[in-house]
Amino acid sequence: MNQTSVTAKTSQSALPLVTIILPIRNEARFMERCLGAVLTQEYPHECLEVLVVDGMSDDGTRDIAERVIARNLNLESPISNLQLLENPERIVPTALNRGIRAARGKILVRVDGHCVVAREYVRRCVDALNTIDADCVGGAIETIGESEMARAIALAQSSPFGVGGARFRYSDRAEYVDTLAFGAYRREVFERIGLFDEELVRNQDDEFNFRLTRAGGKIWLDPSIRSVYYSRASLRGLWKQYFEYGFWKVRVIQKHGRPASVRHLVPMLFVLALVVGAGLSLLTRSGWWFAAVIVPYVITNFIASAIVAAKSGWRYVFLLPLAFATMHLAYGTGFVAGMVHFGLKGRRVQAVSQA
Repeated sequence: MNQTSVTAKTSQSALPLVTIILPIRNEARFMERCLGAVLTQEYPHECLEVLVVDGMSDDGTRDIAERVIARNLNLESPISNLQLLENPERIVPTALNRGIRAARGKILVRVDGHCVVAREYVRRCVDALNTIDADCVGGAIETIGESEMARAIALAQSSPFGVGGARFRYSDRAEYVDTLAFGAYRREVFERIGLFDEELVRNQDDEFNFRLTRAGGKIWLDPSIRSVYYSRASLRGLWKQYFEYGFWKVRVIQKHGRPASVRHLVPMLFVLALVVGAGLSLLTRSGWWFAAVIVPYVITNFIASAIVAAKSGWRYVFLLPLAFATMHLAYGTGFVAGMVHFGLKGRRVQAVSQA
């Protein structure tokens, strides 16, 4: 589709300026694909602003970004407002907030260094915001992997058994949701509820969307808004990712006084049940307590893995249980660690304030 044929209902002169904010740090493997997709959007480039915010990368990411940006200048219709900003704090929320403060757009789109958005991504986001009663719109992401293990991880991350009610990871239905990835926000959202919470190394987008919905905002999921997300390549990387998700989810719940959804508590309850079951089995010298927890999970895990493998390839049937278990145990363990860490931190702060 030609850039000028963006929408049949809106003239090009009336199109809003859109700012894409791309926080990056050490994304050398994906930088060219990710930024290349951003710079080739079919949305008119004179109505597009791109802010790449680098967290002091040390793996060559910045060099790749500069090379891709230089190529943009040779395009027939280059993006004139294209900046590479620095993020010395090296975490995502500070990168996003730097981008928001520098942005001139009426619509702000957050893109991740691990993803590749479709060429019509911005256009579809703008069309959705023009037609739907929503403060934020986005799509269901397609998670893929580049190795057998990574593809199994991607399948697990695209399954309801793996991610619960996180519908943006698997839904094919247009609907209102509680959160999504790579959203396009109306600028007034940030003026109304503030910026991203810079304490949250992880889950800053979940917390922001929770804050938005609690303030009466609406988030719309449109499956036609497409993007590809590259999964972690190993179980070790997956464990680290989901441990951090669980760990920082505790802080989000502390800040709001309640979870956004009960699904966030399930992995923690599972891990605690395993610990209690193991303890009771040791005390009573009977393995039935532990078995009562682990056996139903193992059976359910293998059934879910078989269902996914039947659709996607039986070669993954033995890798999927490992991916599912890693996600669940890592998140639950991280959540328990977060309860201890932030609970002790809260008591220390209270003790100091009372001294």
